[in-house]
Amino acid sequence: MSLIEQLTSDVKDAMRAGETLRRDTLRMTLAAMKNRRIETGQDLDEDQQLAVLLSAVKSRTDSVTQYEANDRQDLADQERAEIEVLQGYLPKQLSEEETAEIVRAKIGELGLTSKSEMGQVMKAIMADHKGALDGKLVQRLAAQELA
Repeated sequence: MSLIEQLTSDVKDAMRAGETLRRDTLRMTLAAMKNRRIETGQDLDEDQQLAVLLSAVKSRTDSVTQYEANDRQDLADQERAEIEVLQGYLPKQLSEEETAEIVRAKIGELGLTSKSEMGQVMKAIMADHKGALDGKLVQRLAAQELA
């Protein structure tokens, strides 16, 4: 079952169960996927669907930061709840230790030695592990290794 089919099915289940937060969050995500499909003019493959989902999580994370900076804890909590719903559809996030191992291995594999080559490391790692790694963590670990 594709991600879109899973989301559609889960929207129906949320409607039956009266889970308005889950229903609304999944509907917004499905709408974003439909918009992306219209923009590209073709059906989305699994990677593109995952990219839309990651983008939804990232935008909500940014919103939490903004809401907290403006002392709107109620809205920040709402965004956090939506993030929790969406994270159920993302691949399992790897731990910091597992991420560090991947970063070290990729730097060794590519034979990189300076911080100016950080972009190559980031591109290679994030392409290999879509959705399973936190980009900021990878960046921090890569900077430490290349220092």
